[in-house]
Amino acid sequence: MAARMKFICDTERCIDCNGCVTACKSENETPWGVNRRRVVTINDGIPGERSISVACMHCTDAPCLAVCPTNCIYHTEDGIVLHSKDQCIGCGYCYYACPFGAPQFPETGMFNHRGKMDKCTFCAGGPEVDTSEAEFKKYGRNRIAEGKLPACAEQCATKALLAGDADVIADIYRQRVEIRGYGPELWGWKIAYGRKPRDESTRVRRENQKIDDVQNNPRRFPT
Repeated sequence: MAARMKFICDTERCIDCNGCVTACKSENETPWGVNRRRVVTINDGIPGERSISVACMHCTDAPCLAVCPTNCIYHTEDGIVLHSKDQCIGCGYCYYACPFGAPQFPETGMFNHRGKMDKCTFCAGGPEVDTSEAEFKKYGRNRIAEGKLPACAEQCATKALLAGDADVIADIYRQRVEIRGYGPELWGWKIAYGRKPRDESTRVRRENQKIDDVQNNPRRFPT
């Protein structure tokens, strides 16, 4: 069975250094104005502040793929969401469908002409021949074909950004949370796993995050 390649960002470790952003930009030589990865800070300057590295999450049920009128977006055998710039017409449907703001459109012409869509490729290139010059020119370096992880995850100094097989990185993240001694209070934990830590006696109540917070309860709307 092929791996399901995913990203996980550990918000307890992210220090907003933007090393992942710089690594992505440098590795793939993206055009000016296109950032395949960015760091978002939540609750900036107040208790509970957290930073999270965001890019294409390579969704299993990708909304961008569903709305593309030219079928230029596709899944690889590893579950990576890639696209063909030769088929892209720059309609922008993927941009509006993506909840993470992953699709980027360089400002290449007058009247806000979008040009060809660009986004995170998990450093897996595109439909061209692996590690070819044509592939690099359009999509950047194909590190996956070289047996490497995405540059952003390798560059992360605190190892907050994890990339790889979904089952493997989920186990790493779960172990970190259990060692810390708290689970549901962690930002997004309930959505990701929906189960309690093994040892309830090791849990530490945190004052700045509530169990029924909107981030931990997908059925509750923010106020």
